[in-house]
Amino acid sequence: MAMVWEDLTVEVQKKKKKVVLNGITGFAKPARVLAVMGPSGCGKTTFLDSFTGKLAPNLVMTGNILINGKKKSLNSREVSYVAQEDLFLGTLTVKETIAFSANMRLPSKMTKEEINQVVEETIMEMGLEDCADTRIGNWHCKGISTGEKKRLSIGLEILTQPHILLLDEPTTGLDSASAFFVIQALCNIAQNGKIVVCSIHQPSGDIFYLFDDLLLLSGGETVYFGKSKKALKFFADAGLSCPTRRNPPDHFLLCINLDFDLIASALVTTQPSSSNSALGMKKAEIREILIQSYKSSVLPVNRRKIQQLKSNEEKEIKTNIGGSSTTWWKQLCTLTVRTFLNMRRDIGYYWLRIIFYMLVAITVGTLFFNIGTGKDSIMVRGKCTSFIYGFMVCLSCGGLPFFIEELKVFYGERSKGHYGEAAFVVSNMISSFPFLVLISLSSGTIIYFMVQFHPGLINYAFLCVDLFFSLSIVECCIMIVSSVVPNVLMGLGTGTGVIILMMMPSQISRRLPDIPKIFWRYPMSYLSFAHWAVQGQYKNDMLGLEFDPLVPGNPRVSGEQVLESILGVPLDHSKWWDLTALAVLLVAHRLVLYLVLRYVTRSNSPKLWFYAKKTLRSAQKCFFKKKPSTFSRREAHAPLSCQEGLMLLDQHLKETNSCIETSRDEGIVEQNFVEQV
Repeated sequence: MAMVWEDLTVEVQKKKKKVVLNGITGFAKPARVLAVMGPSGCGKTTFLDSFTGKLAPNLVMTGNILINGKKKSLNSREVSYVAQEDLFLGTLTVKETIAFSANMRLPSKMTKEEINQVVEETIMEMGLEDCADTRIGNWHCKGISTGEKKRLSIGLEILTQPHILLLDEPTTGLDSASAFFVIQALCNIAQNGKIVVCSIHQPSGDIFYLFDDLLLLSGGETVYFGKSKKALKFFADAGLSCPTRRNPPDHFLLCINLDFDLIASALVTTQPSSSNSALGMKKAEIREILIQSYKSSVLPVNRRKIQQLKSNEEKEIKTNIGGSSTTWWKQLCTLTVRTFLNMRRDIGYYWLRIIFYMLVAITVGTLFFNIGTGKDSIMVRGKCTSFIYGFMVCLSCGGLPFFIEELKVFYGERSKGHYGEAAFVVSNMISSFPFLVLISLSSGTIIYFMVQFHPGLINYAFLCVDLFFSLSIVECCIMIVSSVVPNVLMGLGTGTGVIILMMMPSQISRRLPDIPKIFWRYPMSYLSFAHWAVQGQYKNDMLGLEFDPLVPGNPRVSGEQVLESILGVPLDHSKWWDLTALAVLLVAHRLVLYLVLRYVTRSNSPKLWFYAKKTLRSAQKCFFKKKPSTFSRREAHAPLSCQEGLMLLDQHLKETNSCIETSRDEGIVEQNFVEQV
């Protein structure tokens, strides 16, 4: 089995078309590791995204991608992709993370013992035995190292034994030892007959010699493709030999990185005393020489190899579309257990909020302690109910940061086909049920007995259930907001605004008959959870009670009279219908969450992130303006003409001069290289 790509071109859909990849041609064979190298912005990530079908909506791809000599869906179990960002639930251990993923993706016909064996083999293969029982780590507990996280990401992808493994810069942020360990693990995976393709920015010499093949990109074009060991000879034949004491990847990038031309021009402008001859040829000229040399000598050979790979088609491998082979019910059960475990272990998810709810409940109980049935208690009972449903439920906004972290994991796993939106929504609802019940019981019990609401077991149960439905609806609203709004700060503001909007068309703000009928009464009051929750609690507390007369000597005032004349609550239906309306609203909100995850976030999330980043860049330009430099305006706006770039160029020039002097003494480098580099 082999993977072939011919004339792969990716363009940006704009008024002025921008080519990201231009006619890339090559192949990848089993039992070999292909490294994709190049300077930042050369198209490495776009190249990998082309194989997975995950290009941005504004990118258009043309060309052929063949697996086993035939066009196939790349969104299948044959291809696994390890992104640059590691997304995990930090409260789980390494072994638990792999085990949950295995249960959600491996075939349902496999027994529990077989799945556990696959998990143990994956841990052994990735060298994670020492940290198997260690939590990954989050904001309140330290976990495994960055290198172990990267190996865990790779281990999750090889669970289903994919034929092709793609990795986007797996060594980013790792020290030399951890990076070497990760690449060595990839080599071991490739030895099992897998195709491994990974992008890497600037590896060390030891890591470079672990690669079998090399694809060198610059500005979206192929500078070199072939065996990594022959790359040095290719550059030497082009008159750009690598000095003996220089790391080959450093030499390759120094020759093809066009940013060095900008730094060099800035250096000449700011340091007139620098010698122009020391800069040698421009990188753009060197890059063109290498590209032409590749097209004339190496590319024809590669095209002949591709034709041979096409003609030697192997037996077609059955493709299992999607990243999971198990049943939906097993996915739901596994996801429910994992989500509940995360909620239970993360103290900020629910436990801190439970404490806050109890503290607020105690505060309410002390403020409205033993209200009684005096004439002044009529309005006080209304204020107490409004306080409960108007302020306590706002504490649900504290769960937004944790919802966002959970949604990030969901987006990553959904993109790989592990499970769908329905399983996520239902599992989240089931997992959060015990915690919301605990909040409702604890807070409702404290308030009920301290305030001395209408006595009776049914009245007490109604208060707790009414509070449960209200909290569940608000939690779902916050999840909807967190799935649409891209960051925590914007989400907190938006979520609070949505909750306040839902409270306004209710008895918290005005009597129901006094609410304007246009928009606020119809339809907002019927869509507001606060309207049904407060109305039901009013009936639950007032019906059956009698209060002291407002004027001495008059008969006692019944609860029915208070509801109709003072609070404006209609009595045409019972409180149980209000509770039923809350249950219907909860189901409707969960359905809206499913639809948002299913349709809105798939298409609009990239746009939201784009506009958020654009806003941040605009703010950065406004608040962090730099003083104009002494040279021209055009040169001042060069992206790399900063002091850091100048220091980097000075370092390279010193290194080059040192290598040249050493090479002169040894008689290795020709005069041609001295003049050019």
